[in-house]
Formats: sequence, C-alpha cells, structure tokens
Amino acid sequence: MAKLKVAGGRVEVVLSQKERLAALRGDVSADLGEVAEIRVSARPFGELRGIRAPGAGFPGVIALGTWRHRGGKDFVAVYRGRPAVVVELAPGGEFGRFVVGVEDPDATAAAVRAALAPDGVPAAAR
Repeated sequence: MAKLKVAGGRVEVVLSQKERLAALRGDVSADLGEVAEIRVSARPFGELRGIRAPGAGFPGVIALGTWRHRGGKDFVAVYRGRPAVVVELAPGGEFGRFVVGVEDPDATAAAVRAALAPDGVPAAAR
C-alpha cells in the first residue's frame, strides 16, 4: 500500500514494488512549498478527474497512477474501502495534486500539516 510521508523538505508518495509496476512509474514527490491544501476524503474515487494514462484502474476498486485532465494531471493511489489524503499542489509542478489512500488519513494529514510550518498553514496559503 502506498504511503504519504514528509522527508527532506518534500512530501512523498512512496509506492510498493507491485504498485510501481501497476502505476508504470516510481515514487512521486513535491516540495513542501508547493503544498496549497491538505484534506481527507472519505470518498477518494469521487476525487478522480480525467482519464488514467498511464496506470492501472478498475472503477470503484483501484485507481493507481497518473490521471490526466484538462487542467493537468494528478497522481492517485486509491483503493476500495480506504479513505484518502488529498494534497493540493500549487500550479506549475508536475502534478496538480496527490490522492493517496492510507490506513490513518487523519494522522497522515496532520503529520504533513505539521511539517509545513509551525502554525500548520501551507506555505502557498500565506
């Protein structure tokens, strides 16, 4: 299962070996300064926008890889029955957002917020 973590001033989506094969790419990351918003989504499949290209997916079961849409592209790793953390990123980067299903989305989102700034406000929102 994918993990969302903060390391070296970056927010990273770390994939398992099987997920890397299915997503047709390795881990992805963005600078913490690019983070505009972090939120938890109880319905991660409702967060998908556009079409999968490249990656793996089965509607309502798994979505893994790059989703391209009119405004750019997102990186997603979501699974049925698992809430996700949505990391909105500032314009201009490779991805517009990360949507990652995790075991404890509230704790994961709180950990990323804590790494952003002492007051928990994303740098892009200041």
